[in-house]
Amino acid sequence: MNLRLGLICLAVMIRINPVRACDSPSAGPPSSRPNILVILSDDHAYQAISCYGDPRRLIETPHIDRLAREGVRFDRCLVPNSICGPSRASILTGKYPHRHGFYNNTNCRFDGTQTTFPKLLQKAGYQTALIGKWHLVSDPTGFDYWHILPGQGVYYNPPMIRQGERVQHSGYVTDIITELSLAWLHKRDKSRPFLLLVHHKAPHREWSPALRHLGHDRDRQYPEPPTLFDDYSGHGRAIRDQDMTLAHSFTDLDAKLQPPPRLTPEQLQVWNAYYEPRNQAFRQQKLTGKDLIRWRYNRYMHDYLGCVKGVDESVGRLLKYLDDEGLTDQTLVVYCSDQGFYLGEHGWFDKRFILEESLRTPLLIRWPKVARAGHVDRQLTSVVDLAPTFLEAAGLPPDPAMQGVSLLPILRAQPTPNWRKSFYYHYTEYPVPHRVRPHYGIVTARYKLVHFYKPDVDEWELLDRDKDPLETRNFYHDPAYADVVRQLHAELQQLRRDLEVPAELPKEAYGSLYLPPKKKK
Repeated sequence: MNLRLGLICLAVMIRINPVRACDSPSAGPPSSRPNILVILSDDHAYQAISCYGDPRRLIETPHIDRLAREGVRFDRCLVPNSICGPSRASILTGKYPHRHGFYNNTNCRFDGTQTTFPKLLQKAGYQTALIGKWHLVSDPTGFDYWHILPGQGVYYNPPMIRQGERVQHSGYVTDIITELSLAWLHKRDKSRPFLLLVHHKAPHREWSPALRHLGHDRDRQYPEPPTLFDDYSGHGRAIRDQDMTLAHSFTDLDAKLQPPPRLTPEQLQVWNAYYEPRNQAFRQQKLTGKDLIRWRYNRYMHDYLGCVKGVDESVGRLLKYLDDEGLTDQTLVVYCSDQGFYLGEHGWFDKRFILEESLRTPLLIRWPKVARAGHVDRQLTSVVDLAPTFLEAAGLPPDPAMQGVSLLPILRAQPTPNWRKSFYYHYTEYPVPHRVRPHYGIVTARYKLVHFYKPDVDEWELLDRDKDPLETRNFYHDPAYADVVRQLHAELQQLRRDLEVPAELPKEAYGSLYLPPKKKK
């Protein structure tokens, strides 16, 4: 009798609440699907997040650290190509650049018709929004609402594009992106799960802090990385002959010897009140050589870390909103950067090389009652794993075109005996900017085997992070490593086959290398 009554009640419920197409059985009931908040910064080095424990203790980031304390910190999350656009496209698609087609920031345009995780979540009933930096040229797709910076965007009083309409904003870009994100959260349809991508410009070059953060470090002299004055003697030509050093490529705009664009007169007055006395003192010293590099390093750290402070405050405001609205337990929160960044290591700023500081990006994931709080994972993970993770979290089937693997087993503390033991990396943009030669390679827990192959080099390097954690020496020609080299070559070729990497990439993959010279006017 009870069973019959239950079946009758179930039939009545189905007639009253028919299943919508977007609420397919594979998606699971809406109540079981988490909200997803992805906070993506630009060029945020793991060394500049205090929970990652850089020995220099460059900055305290209490709000980002909260995600590590209450979730999982990934210590070797790697990017397939360490520049902004390709990495962002990999996050969206779960694919490598040779599959999603966005190889570089010079001459590529993202194909918005391809499958992305926002599209699949939107189809499954999520309300979706993207606010902040996009940097993929084409208009965003798969979002109910988007409000983006054109191109790289600017730090002060930025123009933005709202659903195709250009709008002007006043203030500091990190604060504006945060305010717009909170406004969307307040106005959202609270009966449905949400996906919100908060994409910050900071701390991208030229590292302009909010005016309130000028002087945040009280003129601190920062501890130097051991390789600040690296002479690259342990490497081949490809690493020696590049153009992204503090010694040679640091512009007056980078150094704040000239103010950034778009400041109002009132903002410029505050800016000059801080920088001009320090700039005058610098000019009077007439520094050269290592003293000049040290000055630039400290100015770089002040500005870059000032930008990071703004991002950390933004994370705090977003987490507070979740707390205040009672959404913390039902929201999966991700903090990530599009890649790592050099903070003076090897005398560099920027990224691009397969060396550790640019290859690794910070990744923190909090999902209360699912992700084990305070865990540190050291397996080889990647930004290509994020899209499959979001799909599985939402109860959706994996997309067969995606090349990443869901991180949920790691979050749930499940055994992962078959997890990847090696990772493929491929950088192609040359020569602008920074003259970093195209290269590809294999990364393992200990080694990196790298091939620099265009346009005027054909060099192999082997890095051993156990014997040389600072990555200052090439072991490729050391006879003691002959077996390691042989094994890594075989595994690299297998990885390229598994990932279906073309034997020859198209010319457009190489940025300006194959572009015809500009005609003189």
